[in-house]
Amino acid sequence: MLKYMNLFVLIILLTLSACKGYDMKTVEKVEIEKFMGDWYVIGIIPNFIEKHAINGIESYKLLENDRVKIDYRFTDPRTGKVKHMQPKAWIYNKESNSEWRVQFLWPVKFPYLIIDLAEDYSYTVIGVPNKKFVWIMSRKPEIPDETYQNILINLDKIGYNTAKIKKMPQNWE
Repeated sequence: MLKYMNLFVLIILLTLSACKGYDMKTVEKVEIEKFMGDWYVIGIIPNFIEKHAINGIESYKLLENDRVKIDYRFTDPRTGKVKHMQPKAWIYNKESNSEWRVQFLWPVKFPYLIIDLAEDYSYTVIGVPNKKFVWIMSRKPEIPDETYQNILINLDKIGYNTAKIKKMPQNWE
């Protein structure tokens, strides 16, 4: 029970800090049906759960009432076990579809912002307002180096500490 309480307190603190200084711009418009599906996690500022993660895939499925089912799975290479995280999500800005709220534990929801998206929906970048976490994702398990470097340059311009961004190995052999 104490373990869950500590996790709950941590999530509340992260959420409160995520809302501080909310000035991050999202993409103008997301065609939500086109955005749904699987995204390979290519680069991240990892949280404590993702510290050793490999083969990360985030899957989105549109539900009723502007809800999105998220299934984030990755492998812990130390144990070989696949871990799943299935937070609840709501599309918060229905005009752009680029601002969501995500809930890992009730009642706390935090901003989940689509801050970059390729015109062809081949890659996306998800950020949070305090810039402590970011997920660079692609429709394929790899992304061209030039594209990845351009994403890092753009993240640096908006205030992310890009030295903290780590590539997540995608080993599907």
